Amino acid sequence: MAVQIPLDEASIAGTEGDDGLWTLTPDLAFQRHTLVNVVYLGTAANWVLIDTGIKGSAKAIRAACAQRFGEGSPPAYILMTHGHFDHVGALVELADEWDVPVYAHPLEHPYLNGTESYPSPEPWVGGGIMPLLSPLFPTSPVDVGPRLRDLPADGSVPGFPEWRWLHTPGHTRGHVSLWRESDRAVIAGDAFVTTGQESAYEVAMQTPEMHGPPRYFTPDWVAARRSVEALAALQPQLVVTGHGRAMAGAQMLAALEDLARRFDAIALPPSHRASSSD
Repeated sequence: MAVQIPLDEASIAGTEGDDGLWTLTPDLAFQRHTLVNVVYLGTAANWVLIDTGIKGSAKAIRAACAQRFGEGSPPAYILMTHGHFDHVGALVELADEWDVPVYAHPLEHPYLNGTESYPSPEPWVGGGIMPLLSPLFPTSPVDVGPRLRDLPADGSVPGFPEWRWLHTPGHTRGHVSLWRESDRAVIAGDAFVTTGQESAYEVAMQTPEMHGPPRYFTPDWVAARRSVEALAALQPQLVVTGHGRAMAGAQMLAALEDLARRFDAIALPPSHRASSSD
């Protein structure tokens, strides 16, 4: 049975508005798309979309963009935390429609330029029905071709000088998270998540809990642990993750630090625990 770190409802961050758009700060919002969140960073004068949800998400993303930034205001670019199917569902459609570049870590490029598929998921990692269904999830790459750009090697986020991107591998080899020191905000992607993504019930109910990355799609648990440790060491006060609700405050941070300390017991599938080492 999976070890869980429950989070109090009082730690849920943000205010929900129309179209399921949650506002976290004046320049940071997210929206849930069935299984996964997309993030809107910036203001009408300059904004970016972070990840693009599952297939079929484009309509809801367009509506949220119009509501938040005004009609006919495309982003400066799209930034990908990683390229799993539930994060790239509308990527090709929106990048083509908006005629904008796509930024990602260089190690993630093969999954975004059509050259390499992800490893097959592990259906026997436990925790619920989602891993058992995972062989049905697509692993093939998308192809955004010449639109693809490297994130700057110096860790900067183009057009957003307060933010830094951090390489947080494990869930994928080119996975990235974003960090803003001024308000101690983290956009974590799937480096860790705030609901039990293996359980269909928890996915549906968005049960607030601190978890490691989705087990069935995480091939490198040593790197995943180090990424969680690095993010916890920042002592964030606000986190928005790829799955689950955005969370804030002291209880959230305590749960994240507990996850970092006891990562093997909490996050690793049982079959990986005996062999886990640095």
